[in-house]
Amino acid sequence: MGFIKEIVKNRQLYTLAIPGIVFLALFSYIPMFGHLIAFERFQPVKGIWGSEWVGLDNFKFFFGSQDWLRVTFNTVYLNALFLIFGIGIALLLAILINEATSTLLKKISQSLIFLPYFISWLVVSLMIMAFMSTDGLLNQWLGQLGISEVNWYQNAKLWPIILTLVYVWKFSGYYSVIFMAAIVGISNEYYESARIDGATRLQQILHITIPSIRSVIVVLLLLGVGRIFFGDFGMIYGIIGDNSILFPTTDVIDTYSFRALRQLGNFGMSSAVVLYQSIMGIAAILIFNKIAKKIDPDSRLF
Repeated sequence: MGFIKEIVKNRQLYTLAIPGIVFLALFSYIPMFGHLIAFERFQPVKGIWGSEWVGLDNFKFFFGSQDWLRVTFNTVYLNALFLIFGIGIALLLAILINEATSTLLKKISQSLIFLPYFISWLVVSLMIMAFMSTDGLLNQWLGQLGISEVNWYQNAKLWPIILTLVYVWKFSGYYSVIFMAAIVGISNEYYESARIDGATRLQQILHITIPSIRSVIVVLLLLGVGRIFFGDFGMIYGIIGDNSILFPTTDVIDTYSFRALRQLGNFGMSSAVVLYQSIMGIAAILIFNKIAKKIDPDSRLF
């Protein structure tokens, strides 16, 4: 009865929530039945309910090779780099822009650093190819400095650094806007009291600005950790493509499952990889949410 009274009392608010609930049901919850394909020898003609049930055979195929260790490590390692440097650089940019005294400079800086976020990965991949190909701009600059050319697309060890730089360039502006919004909400009284006590601007940043937005930092970290087993398919495949030479350091779970589906046509194995990815993602969220709860109870997701 209490639940019904709550709905009747706030019926207008719940009515506004209906489109969002329908959207989640159609695109988030109903598609979860597709995970059944991971336990089948799926044939599109027969559908989910008519395909042959094979139990854990699809998982044996995936875990029976060393590929699962490689793609899992690459996914976690690359996402950790993206998360640490992406949020770290974004926080630094937000603080620097906030400390600027010129309003015009702030607006221009925000626009310039936020602009890359709107550029698609396809365009970014073409930019990187023009910049880092054998006869690209970077090798031309190296030649002018008397340094031998580098075949970037043949050196797998360099690409975790390159991808991290690209990610930071594209997303740091987006995250910095979130941090700047949080910084604006900090009361000026704290800074005035600190200045009266003789605190420098660096001390104000370290002891007022950063602690005041700690909850925002923790929430962004938690959201990033929740997707640490989900590689950015658009980024990785758009830039790397099917260059097998770079697979040892750039092949992630998403690109691996896509190749399994495209080259082998094996829906079951691809679904098994995705299910493994989802389970690991849920485990990561639960573990790091518990850690966040101990560090800052107000910053936990649930």
